[in-house]
Parts: sequence; C-alpha cells; structure tokens
Amino acid sequence: MALSNIRETAAAGFNFDNAARNAALEGLFEGRTPKPLKTGTTIAGVVFKDGVVLGADTRATSSEVVADKMCEKIHYISPNIYCCGAGTAADTQKTTDLLSSNLSIFSLNSGRNPRVIMAVNILQDMLYRYRGQIGASLILGGVDCTGNHLYTVGPYGSVNEVPYLAMGSGDLAALGILEDGFKPNLELEEAKDLVRVAIHAGIMEDLGSGNNLDICVITRQGVDYIRPYQESEYKNKREMRYKYRPGTTPVLTEKVVPLKVAVVVETVQRMDTA
Repeated sequence: MALSNIRETAAAGFNFDNAARNAALEGLFEGRTPKPLKTGTTIAGVVFKDGVVLGADTRATSSEVVADKMCEKIHYISPNIYCCGAGTAADTQKTTDLLSSNLSIFSLNSGRNPRVIMAVNILQDMLYRYRGQIGASLILGGVDCTGNHLYTVGPYGSVNEVPYLAMGSGDLAALGILEDGFKPNLELEEAKDLVRVAIHAGIMEDLGSGNNLDICVITRQGVDYIRPYQESEYKNKREMRYKYRPGTTPVLTEKVVPLKVAVVVETVQRMDTA
C-alpha cells in the first residue's frame, strides 16, 4: 500500500518550476500584484565575557496598526539557548516551537543540553528547505561546552556567527549603537546597557518598533529573562470616556433573515432494576 507522506528526494541544484506559475498569476492580477508586507521589529544580541545578552522590543504590527503592545519576541529553545525573532510573528513562533521540541527530545535521550551549533543546523535546514517562504529572521544565542555563541539565521537559511548583531526594521539605528559601543570581554552590566541603548535607538527611529524592552541574559549559571527590562516612557492617557447613545450611527438598511431551527426532543426512560 502506498503511503501519502513519503517524500521524493529533491533534485540537485535550483528549481525554477514555479516560474511559469508565477507568470500566470501575474496575469490574473492585471498589474495589481500584492506588495510585500512590511514588518516592524528591533532585536539585538551581544556576546560578553560570561555569556550572551539578547534584547527585543514588544510591539507587533499588522500593516499600519499596532496589533500587540506586549508581544514576546525572545523565544525559549532550551535551558541554555534562546532565540529572538523578527518577521512574521506566526512563522517565528512556529519555527522556534518546532526547534524547541526537537531539542527537548534530544535532551531526553542524551541527558545533556544541546550545543548551539546543533540548533543552528536544524534551523538552517528547515529554512533553506522552504526557500524564504517562512518569514523568520532569527538571532540565536546560547552558552554550551564550547563557549558563548551568537548566530544570525536568515529566512533563506544563511548563517553567520558574530560577536554582536541587530535585525529587524530598526536594525540600522541599533547597529550604529552596537558598532560604537562594543568591545571584547564586556562586563554583564555593560552588555545589558549596550543592548538596551541599541534597542531604544531602534524604537525611536522606527515606527514599527516600540513599547517595552525585554532582555535575556544567558550564562553558564542559568538564564535571567527580564520582561520588561524597560517600560515605555510614552504612555497615553484617555482624556474622556467614549460612550455613544443608541441611534448615534444611522441604520441605512435592514434585512431580517429567518433561521430554520430543527428542534430535537429526547426522552429518557428509566431502566427497571427491580
């Protein structure tokens, strides 16, 4: 019996089978092709003397609307690895959840924490398989038996190991702060303050980033996830109560559709146990 979940081995090299399909779809849109969706985020990471510091803002946007002011962008991967996600919120959440579950199975089988490069390889294989269709730009930081590591993983599976990094729509402002203030073997408080200033710069220069600031410190002694590390200094106060009387908005049309409801009457008979 043939199984539907058996996958054929992909051919070597690049595949352009969807080029004809994309050309046909462009004809259906009549020149009004969908525009790329802009996402807003500022995430950053720094390697310091004893570990890694990750930081992120908490604003989630849907086009030009602030959808969530307390979005959690620093995701748990394993007890020694955390990940910051920029891009499509659903993609980053699902990708990090899959990675975390895979590494949990490894830890249960081996009895030890995974290495950071192991998590990076799993992410790289997963994202490259979908050729950028998963909108997840990730910063992976952790501490293992080989030292302190900070990696960037792009949507197409590209990987780089760096001492400091910023990603998201506010990354240009954040990178300027990191490049100016980073130095090898930073102390913990220096690294936390550097990440805080970098994320704050991204928040101030990018409308898609904002609200509070979260920081996660990963060392050999454990993880210190501070949420929020810094609350937003701009908080609006409601000047008045918005209550409108019935009839304020006129009803232009009214249509009543009767619903046919089938009523089922059930009777229960008691069993004679005498």
